[in-house]
Amino acid sequence: MELKVENRAGETAIVRLVGRLDLLSASDVKQGLSKAVSDGHRRLVVDLAGVGFIDSSGLGALIGGLKAARLAGGDLRIAGAGDQAKVILELTTLNRVLRPYDTVDEALSGY
Repeated sequence: MELKVENRAGETAIVRLVGRLDLLSASDVKQGLSKAVSDGHRRLVVDLAGVGFIDSSGLGALIGGLKAARLAGGDLRIAGAGDQAKVILELTTLNRVLRPYDTVDEALSGY
């Protein structure tokens, strides 16, 4: 799993993920999201365009990032989720909490 943090104006950052978000990478992703928040980016957009697969551990990492962001007074949004990710979010009803946006620009709007 590749994780890149792109700083934006203010307290916003885009976190771009590439690879599989599964048991093997979930811990690193959760730590990366928490580090982004602790570095002062309380508003995160996680770009999932490069993620082909997400399992329950991956969802847990995203929820962990959401919790860290909200504890800091911010939020976490996801963008560019593929079909598999959207199905997983709908089946678990996490799409109500982690509302998927089609693009990063859409997720950034209103931040």
